[in-house]
Amino acid sequence: MNIESFVVTYGYPALLAGALLEGETVVIIAGIMAHSGYLQLPWVMGVAFCGAFFADQFFFQVGKRRGKRFFEKRPQWESRIDKVRRFLVGYQTVAVLSYRFIYGMRTITPIVIGASGFSTRRFVFLNLCSTILWAVVVSSAGYFFGNVVAAVLHDFQKYELAVMLAVAVVGGGIWFYRYRLKKR
Repeated sequence: MNIESFVVTYGYPALLAGALLEGETVVIIAGIMAHSGYLQLPWVMGVAFCGAFFADQFFFQVGKRRGKRFFEKRPQWESRIDKVRRFLVGYQTVAVLSYRFIYGMRTITPIVIGASGFSTRRFVFLNLCSTILWAVVVSSAGYFFGNVVAAVLHDFQKYELAVMLAVAVVGGGIWFYRYRLKKR
């Protein structure tokens, strides 16, 4: 199975799984694949939106229903929880609209927001707006990154696997670096 048939077969499910988690790198790679013609950019945006939106709703409900008990089992998260709580106190709307753009805060923030007593209806609306913007911006960034690379590398198809791997390694490296910082 070559890369083209792999991406055509598993691209959207892989994108959905990546967006359900912490998906910027996966969505950027999907944008590059859309530029290469393996995926369709509107579908990339839609799948990225669905994965991210439903993951946020799930984590919000975890916070709403089990927030205090959930946090008690994770004392290592205390400093991040305090940062989110302080931000929420003065800037509720801004916090909900922007947390998705802050790397490493996407999972914990909706849990804290849910545990804070934030209105479910308001969270759904604000998160809907934020997630649409995020999906369009990050997918388009990948698409236009693919365009730039194609302009620089005239024979882009020869190098597309290397470019995708480089993006994945950089994204994974950033995640690992932040993970190691949290462990300390």
